[in-house]
Amino acid sequence: MITLRYPNSPLQGHIALPSSKSESNRALIMQGLSGGQIQLENLSSARDTQTMIRLLESEGHVLDVIDAGTTMRFLTAFFAATGRDQILTGTPRMCKRPIGILVDALRSLGAEILYWKQEGYPPLNIVSQGSRLKGGELAMKGNVSSQFISAILMIAPIVAGGITLTLEGDISSRPYIEMTLGLMRHFGIESQWDGQTITVSSQAYQPGNYKIESDWSAASYWYSMAALADDADLFLNGLRQDSFQGDQQIAHLMEPFGVHSDFQTDGVKLTKTPIRPDDLPQEINFTEFPDLAQTMAVVAAAHNHPITFTGLHTLRVKETDRIEAIATELGKFGTEIETGPDYLKISGTFTPNAAELATYDDHRMAMAFAPLALKVPELTFDDEEVVVKSYPEFWDHLEQVGFDIPAE
Repeated sequence: MITLRYPNSPLQGHIALPSSKSESNRALIMQGLSGGQIQLENLSSARDTQTMIRLLESEGHVLDVIDAGTTMRFLTAFFAATGRDQILTGTPRMCKRPIGILVDALRSLGAEILYWKQEGYPPLNIVSQGSRLKGGELAMKGNVSSQFISAILMIAPIVAGGITLTLEGDISSRPYIEMTLGLMRHFGIESQWDGQTITVSSQAYQPGNYKIESDWSAASYWYSMAALADDADLFLNGLRQDSFQGDQQIAHLMEPFGVHSDFQTDGVKLTKTPIRPDDLPQEINFTEFPDLAQTMAVVAAAHNHPITFTGLHTLRVKETDRIEAIATELGKFGTEIETGPDYLKISGTFTPNAAELATYDDHRMAMAFAPLALKVPELTFDDEEVVVKSYPEFWDHLEQVGFDIPAE
């Protein structure tokens, strides 16, 4: 457990944000596909990335991704494409997260992948083919996890004949697909995205260097704190205005909530501005940046702003059912929330009482709700360690800017 309190003082400080695990995990796969010719700087300290590094270097047969969804999906494609014989498993929750769409796609390219327990779910046995897969035309639903799509795209250059991937229907999390293609382009891989079809021919990843950007998902919690503080002067290091990361959208979303972004050469400065009630959105579609939904839900509720969130279908199968988790935990502050398969409606009520909050083994639940300590007398979370998945330094950084975290 961990308890947060915040003294009544300006929120100010220079935050050394963690590096992007989304960029790190993609770049590590590309490094592996290049035969180690790519040099990477500033890799993320997040457990997901450290798990990726460890498993890529492992000579073991059974590999445990723990709870790292990106690692599970990317390594499934990587091992299939590179002819490795591996068993991939994870936590009980990971083994309940569907992976059948990716497995079916890889099987159509010639991979032999077996389910150890339940059809469509990890653990997986990726059987060595002794040679690379064969490419061709492939179709996948566009509204599935972008990690499935990115996993296929990253291996496409080394697959004989390349891959022409058609995305059917609406496309979710498009910025994450664009991040993948952008990083591939940085390492010499050309692609064409025309309408619903992405084409990647057979090519070789080129030697190169890349410095991982700071994590915009981690930055979103500091934007939330700036929005909820009476006064704020924060500098977030290592963020770029021309970012590959879709979660940079947080800078735009927080403007009407009174947070101004001043981009500088080495990061972004956040300052308070008056809230613009007439500009506050009545509805936000999170299809392209679903990881911001928890953060924005907390800010909207704490500002007593009724709002509807749509495009949340992928939140049902994350580390937890994030739609229900948001509704349950905000309900502890008197906020009424209507939920559906892919939406939630937040009432404009918020009672600033102390509360004990559940994290559901979900790092984003802890970090998205932590800024509420600026509005309530005291917050207690049931799991202090949950943040190590993406932002191990989070609680230390809160203490750095003045949050009081009593020793247990």
